[in-house]
Amino acid sequence: MTGPHDDPGPVLDPVPAPDPVPAPDPGPVPDPVPVRDPDPVRDPWRDAMRLALDEAARAVPAGDVPVGAVVLGPAGEVLATGHNEREAVGDPTAHAEVLAIRRAAAELGEWRLPGCTLVVTLEPCVMCAGALVQSRLARVVYGAGDEKAGAAGSLWDLVRDRRLNHRPEVIRGVLEDECSALLTRFFRGP
Repeated sequence: MTGPHDDPGPVLDPVPAPDPVPAPDPGPVPDPVPVRDPDPVRDPWRDAMRLALDEAARAVPAGDVPVGAVVLGPAGEVLATGHNEREAVGDPTAHAEVLAIRRAAAELGEWRLPGCTLVVTLEPCVMCAGALVQSRLARVVYGAGDEKAGAAGSLWDLVRDRRLNHRPEVIRGVLEDECSALLTRFFRGP
């Protein structure tokens, strides 16, 4: 037996949904900014390398190759800076590294610089590599490699030569693109 509440009544067709309005084309989707993975070896030296880059820019007005160097003390404090001054002073040994090392030694009153770090925008040449070994620096940190004259791993590896009595740690490639770009702009000219 069926009662009045058992009859479901007429079946109605569902109301059709309106046609969706297409969203306006936003155009090409920009590439997301790449997220750089942390680099525990190079990241601690980025701020010091920025100081060295600022120092390198000071070489350009005199026509010197824009290389800058900073010597940090054992606690990370800036002891001295230098930029290439060969053209400015007419001295073939007036490389950024040599000048910064001389100034750091004068600041400390000692030719030995144990625990200190040389941060330089370009891989040191043979002369500068010799100076940093002789000064007993703990490490050298550089930005751009120098395939033509580098003596910290590119052409030569003077600073890590096992025959020497002192071999500083070498950290390469800190802000490498920025360091390379500064040199490229200089050599390409205006």
